[in-house]
Amino acid sequence: MDQKDLDFFEKMLKDTIQDINQRGSETLDDMTDHREVHADPADRATMETDRSFMLRLRDRERKLIPKIQEALGRINNGTYGMCEDCGDDISIERLKARPVTTLCIKCKSAREEEEQLRGD
Repeated sequence: MDQKDLDFFEKMLKDTIQDINQRGSETLDDMTDHREVHADPADRATMETDRSFMLRLRDRERKLIPKIQEALGRINNGTYGMCEDCGDDISIERLKARPVTTLCIKCKSAREEEEQLRGD
């Protein structure tokens, strides 16, 4: 992978962390600023469901941050874009779709097939 590609992915990953942190802050602000009281139980249930869904999304994003940081580490140590199983290059298209991936599509597919056979 050339330096231009590495710079692209480094920026993408750093921007993603920044976006996740910003959305998390906005969600917290919304939850503390808008303490709405709903007389109708259905309205309250809808609001609680929406909040719960938003918190689950933010939690998933929060769990992505360490993976992004690991990917940035791989960029710095020169191993970004290399499959951890076979050592081949991971395609640029795959990295664009999942920039934190550590497996090429062939190895990822093989792992998924093994998991299906084991019933995981």
